[in-house]
Amino acid sequence: MVVHKYCASGNDFLIINAFRHEDRSQLAKELCDRHNGIGADGLVVVLPHSSYAYEWEFYNSDGSRAKMCGNASRCVCYYAYSNSLALASHTFFTEAGEIKAYFNGAVESDGIGKFANIQTNLGKYTFIEELSLDIHPYGQKWYLLDTGVPHLVHFVRTFEELPKTKNQTLCDLRQKYDANVNIAYIRDNTTIYLSTYERGVEDITLACGTGMAAVFAMGVRHYNISKKCILIPPSTERLDLELEDGEILFGGRVRFIGVCVVD
Repeated sequence: MVVHKYCASGNDFLIINAFRHEDRSQLAKELCDRHNGIGADGLVVVLPHSSYAYEWEFYNSDGSRAKMCGNASRCVCYYAYSNSLALASHTFFTEAGEIKAYFNGAVESDGIGKFANIQTNLGKYTFIEELSLDIHPYGQKWYLLDTGVPHLVHFVRTFEELPKTKNQTLCDLRQKYDANVNIAYIRDNTTIYLSTYERGVEDITLACGTGMAAVFAMGVRHYNISKKCILIPPSTERLDLELEDGEILFGGRVRFIGVCVVD
């Protein structure tokens, strides 16, 4: 089995090509294990599709399935183009619906490896509800929405309030709402910092694309930030987001890490 590894905004993913659907939960756990496997935040299985360039199955590192993963969508675009499975810009299918990927085909090298700047369209988000939660150490106002997967969003007043490691509050919220949990700080009208406690990883990750999309959407909706904004996760690798006709587009650098052959 040939496994390709890519990284986007600090999220790393393993990608394999297959021809039939099957349960690959255990395979995902084994390959994504950072001590006994290759190590990654998730596994993408690329499959043929009659109407789209391809479709995917996405697994978190714990073997659980997810309908969508924003940063993985940019990685799989790079993979599909590099392996002649799709044109540079194309549309593929996920359990969350179709995803449009935009890539001009330009691959660069910085001495460490190859990378490309890729944008995907996550489509329209679904706002679920505004919540008033009395939860220490955060404020009361929270937002629940879906950007392909469910997210809770809360804004804090200072950068120092962003969690750097997981805490019990984040764990409890994730379990109660079965959602990823995002804590964000608006530095100015075009810049937001955030931390995301991610389902399936069960920790704060270096980045979460759908989480950044959720924070951006709520920033535009409730805090009057610009419809073109920079989001900066713990990895410090910026992601550029736009809101266009109600749809969220986000783009940034995707790096090709390498290929591994697994017996």
